[in-house]
Amino acid sequence: MTGQVTGHISSIGPPIGHNQREYGDQTIVQSETKSRVDQLISPTGHPVTVLRFEGDIASTSKEAVLGTYQALPKSDVKLILLDFTKVDYINSSGIALVIQLLIEAANADQKVYAFGLSAHFTKVFTMVGITKYAGIFPTQAEAMAAL
Repeated sequence: MTGQVTGHISSIGPPIGHNQREYGDQTIVQSETKSRVDQLISPTGHPVTVLRFEGDIASTSKEAVLGTYQALPKSDVKLILLDFTKVDYINSSGIALVIQLLIEAANADQKVYAFGLSAHFTKVFTMVGITKYAGIFPTQAEAMAAL
């Protein structure tokens, strides 16, 4: 099963909107959120669903994050990896989307691991308690080994 969902694409120009952020005198435009679903087999032979995210994760990413997760067949999907290796930025609304995904996964008795977060976002995820719902690993190989 492989699919792709994209989020909002923004354009450059004043005024600063919800899809832009400022760093000093620069305006950075939020990049489009993309998601893809891959299927792998764990070292123990169990199916693993990988949600691969790309771009920025913000409030405009709801379909790419939650929509992709909610489209998965819950009865078949028990092990999930969240791949953040190609994510550039996650704002507080994006973190809220990830938390909502993790709560839904916990309610469905699904095990979730995340990997590929920058050191900064690893720290943020730990501070907001995401590690209570998902193991966090530097690489896909390390996450797969923990399954």
